[in-house]
Amino acid sequence: MKTINVVAAIIVKDTKILATQRGYGDFEGGWEFPGGKIEHEETPEDAIVREIQEELNASISVEQFLTQVEHDYPTFHLSMKCFICKLNDPSFQLLEHHAAKWLDMDHIDSVDWLPADIKVVEALKQHQF
Repeated sequence: MKTINVVAAIIVKDTKILATQRGYGDFEGGWEFPGGKIEHEETPEDAIVREIQEELNASISVEQFLTQVEHDYPTFHLSMKCFICKLNDPSFQLLEHHAAKWLDMDHIDSVDWLPADIKVVEALKQHQF
């Protein structure tokens, strides 16, 4: 099975976390943490900064590594490195997503997370903000 290496940004503002709703592809409509594929010879940290610029037209600072998720989808294996990040400027623009929500931990389960992202949510529940 093919492995796809990706990164995800857990963007934190105060005690809330940014969730985005996919706007395309097989998983359109599902909720996820924004991010994408790691390019050849790119570090995961560089990849997440680039991906957030491409997807949200936003600049972020990578604060710390949170978790690595390994998940088998029907046609590929996903290896996802997840980082706690902060927006450098409060504004962002949805370029590839249908919607976005700021969720606090009491409402983190209120959206229909994609399967791999559910594992990130579980890691977040163990993390202290």
